[in-house]
Amino acid sequence: MFVDSITIEVEAGKGGNGCVSFRREKYVPRGGPDGGDGGDGGSVIVVAEPGVDTLSALVHRKHWRAKSGAPGGGSKCHGASADDLIVRVPPGTMVFDNTHDLLLKDLAQPGDRLVAARGGKGGKGNTRFKSATNQAPRDFTPGEAGESRHLRFELKVIADVGLVGKPNAGKSTLLSRVSRARPEIADYPFTTKIPNLGIVHIDLDRSIVMADIPGLIEGAHHGAGLGHEFLRHIERTRVLVHLVEPTPVDESDPVENYLAIRRELDEYGHGLGERPEIIAVSKAELPGAEEVRDRLAAATGRDVLLFSSVTGQGLDRLLQQAYALLHAAAI
Repeated sequence: MFVDSITIEVEAGKGGNGCVSFRREKYVPRGGPDGGDGGDGGSVIVVAEPGVDTLSALVHRKHWRAKSGAPGGGSKCHGASADDLIVRVPPGTMVFDNTHDLLLKDLAQPGDRLVAARGGKGGKGNTRFKSATNQAPRDFTPGEAGESRHLRFELKVIADVGLVGKPNAGKSTLLSRVSRARPEIADYPFTTKIPNLGIVHIDLDRSIVMADIPGLIEGAHHGAGLGHEFLRHIERTRVLVHLVEPTPVDESDPVENYLAIRRELDEYGHGLGERPEIIAVSKAELPGAEEVRDRLAAATGRDVLLFSSVTGQGLDRLLQQAYALLHAAAI
């Protein structure tokens, strides 16, 4: 199950109380205070973990509470501090304070971490209050309460290349052909309901991460269709490959379909309209594909590729161009 947005409650552990104790040993008439400090409570830490690609592991656990520190003891024994509680999320997760709708941190890279709720400090034992004028103190301090927060996680898929286009443009078929990803493929619109990622090997030394973004339709940035839920995933991609189907099942115009998706990217903002883009007509084995390629080239004034995931025609050129554009965008 793919989950890219979830809300949880986190609560750090309470610090242990300080101890009031006096040294009582045979032949030691004036032992004095020996109460130890309490241990610190555990913090809740959110970590971007490599290999985790969805928030589904958090679905069935809405409350994350770290353990409290142990109280202090006699003989100046300090209480044990509690271990931190680790919440593992995929790289690319944005952590928000849901109460104030405030972005706390963008965990974009593996290993990035955020102390979401800090554990309470342990209390002081009565040993701490001993002085020349107070040699038998009965004072101590309780442990501090741990912080608590309502967090919202929003995942933005991290990929080098994002495949965009109308439903049934051939995005999933292309990803399955050039990588080991196995997205669901069918001949009806909105087959793909979640982003799929695959590692594409250009050659022995070069590879890219490619993402199949669910199909966009006109009005997606306003909430139409499924695409509006996944537009944010395109924000992480550095290069877009815009696939155009030459013979749409709804008999719509392929050139207008391309322009409609371009308008959606521009309206959504976040720099998607200026993202480096490759235009490619899919399903080159179908009659009329070359004509659509020529029309698109004339309408956009740009080079338009033609490929087929079924026959393999033009795939190598598409991947080589995507890698070159990705390398140019990184410079």
